[in-house]
Amino acid sequence: MPSHAADLRIGLAADVSSLDPHFVNIAPNIALSSHLFEALTSVDANGKLQPGLAVSWKAIDPTTWEFKLRRGVKFHDGSELTADDVLFSLDRPATLTNSPGPFTSYTKPIVAKEAVDRYTVRLKTATPYGPLPLDLNSIFIVSKKAVQNASADDFNSGKAIVGTGPFKFGGFKRGEAIELVKNPQYWGEKPAWDKVTFRILTSDAPRLAALLAGDVDAIENIPTADIARLKANPKFTLAQRASWRTLFWHLDQVRDITPDVTDKAGKPLAKNPLKDVRVRQALSKAINREALTERTLEGLATPAANIVSPGILGHAEKLKPEAYDPEGAKKLLAAAGYPDGFRLTLHGPNNRYINDEQVVQTVAQLLTRVGIDAKVETLPLSAYFGKARAGEYSVALLGWGSLAGDFALRSLVGTVNPDTGWGSWNWGKYSNAKVDQLVAASLAATEPAQREKLAEEAATVGLKDYAVIPLYHQYASWAVKKGIRYTPRIDEFTFAWQFRPE
Repeated sequence: MPSHAADLRIGLAADVSSLDPHFVNIAPNIALSSHLFEALTSVDANGKLQPGLAVSWKAIDPTTWEFKLRRGVKFHDGSELTADDVLFSLDRPATLTNSPGPFTSYTKPIVAKEAVDRYTVRLKTATPYGPLPLDLNSIFIVSKKAVQNASADDFNSGKAIVGTGPFKFGGFKRGEAIELVKNPQYWGEKPAWDKVTFRILTSDAPRLAALLAGDVDAIENIPTADIARLKANPKFTLAQRASWRTLFWHLDQVRDITPDVTDKAGKPLAKNPLKDVRVRQALSKAINREALTERTLEGLATPAANIVSPGILGHAEKLKPEAYDPEGAKKLLAAAGYPDGFRLTLHGPNNRYINDEQVVQTVAQLLTRVGIDAKVETLPLSAYFGKARAGEYSVALLGWGSLAGDFALRSLVGTVNPDTGWGSWNWGKYSNAKVDQLVAASLAATEPAQREKLAEEAATVGLKDYAVIPLYHQYASWAVKKGIRYTPRIDEFTFAWQFRPE
């Protein structure tokens, strides 16, 4: 390895909103936490389940799972990982009641926990629950001693960031940079880098400029307009693959009067048109997904009919992307009582997904063509998610990646229930008893083929009801300085330890 290769600098496209690994369930936070903490299970670059802090697991009866912990694993402070840390970590998400995006959908199925011995944990579910090992990939194991009385300031200072991951916390400048240092006691394959600096470069131009200037060694989310230029530049290599992320619209389907929809004079409508399935279908038909993916996204996406990508359990192949049909959209609007359309505002982030602001603008233009006067309001991710989750919007853009369709449906369109964790990202408050029933049956299935069939059926019922309006499946891309390679991941995560010198 060249002498200079011990430091790695990566330009990130999205900011990290919290250093607490259980506070907000969004990809930038999870990606960072994955360097510092680990879960009982993990997934490889293709999304396949792998051992993590648990070396094995099995269902010892239909509602009881037993996990055997990896022995000799040390936290960053030198203390040993034990079953008590695991139980504490699984309890913790439910204690963070002010989270804008909780992890509780992964922990709520667990109704009882037991440390059988120092290295064995048993988890009980109320009903048979096959995907529990995959769920637990999302819950990071923290040191009980370091975290049980920790505040947000303790995480921001690094005091409470005591995990078992391949890197230790080095420093944090909010909105600017995060530094990590190699954990020499790490039990797994050692990272190639002594120090890693993540620079927060949410705007495309500065992120690309930093790469071209040599200020960073790699960037994620290559600006679409610059892909061809980078491919032709011998100083860099590109890593690309279809990812797990699907972009879709949430629509307010619960309130009788929704805040962002009025008549064309700006007066409130007597009722919320988004509650009418004909209107939701009209919005979907008005969107030209081919144009959106080929032009606005410059080929870095494919039109979607599902909320999970092809190849992921629960992706219903029989569902096809809604055909662009503006005349059909107008007829549906007329049939629903809106022959002259109405006015609405589309909300979305402007620094989270590929060309997200342009995507919102493109869809607004398409809706206008069918008689819906669509305004656009986009915000930085840090402000957007909180407002969307608080129900401030009528139509809001969200991108979601999941390793299983029933997981995604549970979080995104499952009937909201704080007690079970269902619907934790169901911004539109969609509710359909049949969908809930099918998702529950899928999650209870312990036979993979049965689970897949039920997950596909649940997706079909929900999406034919326009629970959300899918737009496209996004591609993931990285640009890396020559001499370094990166294996692209389906989950889009940028993991520093998976960059290796060539």
